Amino acid sequence: MSTPEAKVKGQLKRALDKAFPLHYRFMPVQQGLGASTLDYLCCINGEFVAFETKAFGKKMTPRQTIVADEITRAGGCVFVVDGPGSIENAIKCLS
Repeated sequence: MSTPEAKVKGQLKRALDKAFPLHYRFMPVQQGLGASTLDYLCCINGEFVAFETKAFGKKMTPRQTIVADEITRAGGCVFVVDGPGSIENAIKCLS
């Protein structure tokens, strides 16, 4: 059975593949070793973009917020997506 967050991950993957067929995407598997990061690390149109996927209405953890702030301070973009509406908004921002 798929979790609500896994469904959002699938929706995001399909949307990115459709909107940006030449993008680079890395989805790290976090196992508690090394530095933590967000769910998707991408290069889209020459820009560093990270996505954190959440079940609808859920918020980032304090650690995820720290990582998102680090990415933003370094000049990257961060999107938190929790379903089709927020994914569509992110795609529009990146187009």
